[in-house]
Amino acid sequence: MASVPTGTRQRVGPVVLRRLLGDVLRQQRQRQGRTLRQVSADARVSLGYISEIERGQKEASSEMLAALSGALEVPLSRVLSEVSDRMALEEARMARERLAPEERRLSLAAEPLEVPAVPARTSGDVVAAA
Repeated sequence: MASVPTGTRQRVGPVVLRRLLGDVLRQQRQRQGRTLRQVSADARVSLGYISEIERGQKEASSEMLAALSGALEVPLSRVLSEVSDRMALEEARMARERLAPEERRLSLAAEPLEVPAVPARTSGDVVAAA
């Protein structure tokens, strides 16, 4: 990867946004076990156009997103929230890649460890008192 001069900021562009949006829509459709043809009929949008959106090749208008989320019976806010979460991860990944190798190593070492959740106590649990 080419180095980014100090003081410049690399931003996640529209191509990444299109790709992430397409990924979320495709995964929603596949989770439901539905075909492009089925969603196309329900959304009243051409199969080819939906395919291009899912592959991140076309920008989807707000009306198109509403039609697709409606056909998938998923709130548009949920679709956009998932895209937002993925975008944040992509931005963090890109920020790490911009670091010099030494900074990257230190940055990774400073990342918090995942700590398993402690199950909540139930009324039947015995708690010792000191």
